[in-house]
Amino acid sequence: MSLTALLSVSDKTGIVEFAQALHAMGVRLLSTGGTAKLLADKGLPVTEVAEVTAFPEMLDGRVKTLHPKVHGGLLARRDVPAHMAALKEHGIDTIDLLVVNLYPFESTVAKPGCTLADAIENIDIGGPAMVRSAAKNWADVGVLTDASQYPAVLAELQAGGKLSHKLRFELSVAAFNRIAQYDGAISDYLSSVTFEEEKLSEEYVPERAAFPGQANSQFIKVQDLRYGENSHQQAAWYRDLAPAAGSLATGVQLQGKELSYNNIADADAAWECVKSFEAPACVIVKHANPCGVAVAGNAHDAYAKAFQTDPTSAFGGIIAFNRTVDLAAAQAVAKQFTEVLMAPDFTPEALEVFKSKANVRLMKIALPADYNQVRNVIETKRVGSGMLLQTADNHELQLADLKIVTVKQPTQEELQDLLFAWKVAKYVKSNAIVFCKNGMTMGVGAGQMSRLDSARIASIKAEAAKLSLQHTVVASDAFFPFRDGLDVVVDAGATCVAQPGGSMRDQEVIDAANERGVAMVFTGVRHFRH
Repeated sequence: MSLTALLSVSDKTGIVEFAQALHAMGVRLLSTGGTAKLLADKGLPVTEVAEVTAFPEMLDGRVKTLHPKVHGGLLARRDVPAHMAALKEHGIDTIDLLVVNLYPFESTVAKPGCTLADAIENIDIGGPAMVRSAAKNWADVGVLTDASQYPAVLAELQAGGKLSHKLRFELSVAAFNRIAQYDGAISDYLSSVTFEEEKLSEEYVPERAAFPGQANSQFIKVQDLRYGENSHQQAAWYRDLAPAAGSLATGVQLQGKELSYNNIADADAAWECVKSFEAPACVIVKHANPCGVAVAGNAHDAYAKAFQTDPTSAFGGIIAFNRTVDLAAAQAVAKQFTEVLMAPDFTPEALEVFKSKANVRLMKIALPADYNQVRNVIETKRVGSGMLLQTADNHELQLADLKIVTVKQPTQEELQDLLFAWKVAKYVKSNAIVFCKNGMTMGVGAGQMSRLDSARIASIKAEAAKLSLQHTVVASDAFFPFRDGLDVVVDAGATCVAQPGGSMRDQEVIDAANERGVAMVFTGVRHFRH
């Protein structure tokens, strides 16, 4: 076949094999710099771009492909006679395939101690220019920007000697997406730099702001959804360009109906909560709030305890485990109506249990060893014509952080339950009140305008589930502004309370706790979740 391919890649993964396959089909190979040397060393007949342009690479390789004989060959429309005549007049050959991946800017600036000079040097100029030219002229040129695209291109060339319009268009879209990602990363980096001219040198490592001057979020669509929160709303699910290990976006659906918008939102709430525990844990979520959370010696027992907290709300809920679901756990879960069940893995026997429940969505999400540390770094929320960004609430409370402020001291058992309750409260919508005992939620009050109402609702929930709140601990996601909130939880049976502290009336609440004979600790941090 009489095709010409220009190959110029920073990441040389698979490029030799790809070039060998092209050569075997009679494709003429053009290349630059290190790529050309690599191909020549492998015995491939490759022509350097400098020979085509009759102009040497210069400025340490900064200028090599910025030439009419390259861009003319990429941009000329084969169906426009004037274009083809211009190529002939100026001795320019067409280029039919462009294989380019860009200087590794993103990985360079991600390295600790990256200098400004290194960052700037890794901004590719010629590569994006060629990619844009080829992608614009997709009807005539195939542009490859990632090694994962090599097999599909070779398959079509080997089958028919040319690329289909469909594949060329898909490659063009991927190319423009890659350029957008690349430019966004450069913008994010440069607009986060605090420039200090007096420190400028080749070794200058600039300070970077947590939030850049321009936010260039980049996400890839996972799927279109049937509808949004409500049936009259449209929706789609997107993931990060490089999703973190152990995140919801890395999950694989093993069975069940397509996930809905609300399924995904609730599943994320359950998954983020359950992976915060090191012991075997189960979290049941309904309408974005945990309605039952427990830790135990195994998945089955954790589920049994979590379900006991609020069986009514658990109906149609989202269930997450941080351990493999075995036969015993599967049989217990299968007794109730469940929308989504998530776990790091399922035994074959567990999967067999759910075969008869085809609508149950099973999600397998592999957890890395440090899974309790894998969380989003930045959180976003859309507001009218704008967006709020904040660092994620990834604070982990330790025993040493607790400040005991009452005469009565918590027991060791109460302290462990306080840490458990505090983890749960972080994932409950504000105002949050969480009663716990023996590694199990006993009553959860969520999302109320008044902390008093959240405390009362938690008590009502416990009573409905026939759970005693006597000798429980309570976590409050924010301080008690008055003693009345404390009195409500103590009246319900709590003997130990954790709250952030920081109110003007802290002493009033401390005095109330001493008066009631309960222990209270301050955490020094709150967990509002709106």
